[in-house]
Order: sequence, then C-alpha cells, then structure tokens
Amino acid sequence: MSIAETFAKAKAEDRSVLVGCMPAGFPTVDDSIASMVAMAESGCDVIEVELPYSDPVMDGPVIQKASDIALANGVRSRDTLKIIEAVSRTGATVVLMTYWNPIEKYGVDAWARDLAAAGATGMITPDLIPDEGAEWIAAADKHGIDRTFLVSPSSTDERLAMTVASCRGFVYATALMGVTGARTSVSSQAPELVERIRRADPHMPVGVGLGVGTGAQAAEVAAFADGVIVGSALIRCVLEAPDLATGHDRLRALSAELAEGVRGGAPR
Repeated sequence: MSIAETFAKAKAEDRSVLVGCMPAGFPTVDDSIASMVAMAESGCDVIEVELPYSDPVMDGPVIQKASDIALANGVRSRDTLKIIEAVSRTGATVVLMTYWNPIEKYGVDAWARDLAAAGATGMITPDLIPDEGAEWIAAADKHGIDRTFLVSPSSTDERLAMTVASCRGFVYATALMGVTGARTSVSSQAPELVERIRRADPHMPVGVGLGVGTGAQAAEVAAFADGVIVGSALIRCVLEAPDLATGHDRLRALSAELAEGVRGGAPR
C-alpha cells in the first residue's frame, strides 16, 4: 500500500496514521526485521526504516546509539534494501529515512530503482532541501517513489510553500527545533506549524515528528495532524532491554499503546 493510500485509509477511519521508526540492522539485520514486523503487527501503519549513518545531524542520542551499533555490526546500504524487502513482504507500508550522502555515493537513479524494487513506497530526506534535490526528484518520479521533505517552525511561509509543493505522499513537520528524542510534552509550536502547512496546501497529509513517546502524546498530536511519527521511544524499547525477547515485548506494548492513541484523536 502506498503512503497516499495509507493516509487515505486512515482518514476514512477518522484517525491519524502511526509511523514507527527503527534503524536498519539494529542490533543485527535479522533482529531489526523482527522488530519492524512486531511494530507493524502491533499497530504501526507505516514502518520508517532508517539507513544508519555516521553523522546523523538530526538524530538524538537514542537513534545515534542504535545506528552506531548497526554500523559496528557491519550493516550497509544493500542490507537496508534487504530489510525493506523483508518487511514490505509482510504487507506493511515501508518508507526509508536517510541522509543524502549515502544515496549520492550509491548513485541516485540506481538507488531509486533498487528502493522501489525492494518495496519501499517513499523516502524521507532530512538533510536534502528541494532547491538542491532536482536529481532526486527526477529519479523519484521515474521510479514511483514518494518524496518527503521536512519543514520546521523556523521555515518562512515562502520556504514552507515551496517545500510542501515538492513533496509527494506527505510532508514531515518537525514539531520543535532540535534533535530527535521523546519529550515529556508535545511542542506548542506543532499545531501552528500544521496550520501553516494546511494554508499552503490543504490536501497534503502532514506527519508530525520529534518528541512523541506515549499514547497520550500520540492522541494529542493526532488531534491536529494526519500522521504521528515515533522513533526514539520505540528504539529505546530494544536499546534498554536486558535481552531481545524483552525488547520485542516492550516494542509490541508501546506500538499498541501508540496505535490506540492515534485512534483517540481524529485529525482535522
């Protein structure tokens, strides 16, 4: 199912989409597949697979540590494609989140081709702006990959409108200025940012990320956004567990809690 279809289905059910993030290869390739399948089976509508990178400027300490473990265990871009293929075979909607340097090294058109062949429906590029993304936009169009760029509370109206116009599938709204990581409360800037996006394009689905870690917070964000994006809180379930089985139990429990949350706050 494509991103657009996933958002449309959730809208028909009068709820938000739950996007759950997990680094590829954390702590191993097979373990990360098991984690992502557990998330999908427990209520995550979309699995956001993050390609581990050595200089993740947007990521906080939890995702950085998980990515470092994956890299130390030898995960590579080809492994990420295999993970995407395995997870997408379960019927889950899969998108990739990646910094731009690995894609440029791989080859932009070749990556779009291989990403589509693996079963991903979209790609989120946190450090690529549309002004510099012509090659990616062309490759994504050619191979049918939805492209998601980021906007933040500091984006000017002009920048915001241009970024949203360059997106396909959904736009990623960062709820606060800073790196990823669960917070004790949802950013007060998030609702205003979503409103600004809707003024630019009332039809583009908006996913809100950075800071959500509980079902209550998911419900709060789902009341004004089309999608709730959760990363650090889910990754911490595995990262801080005494063993993998316990980690997966915690992962399933939190995914179910978050899924219940997004069903408790219908987007406007």
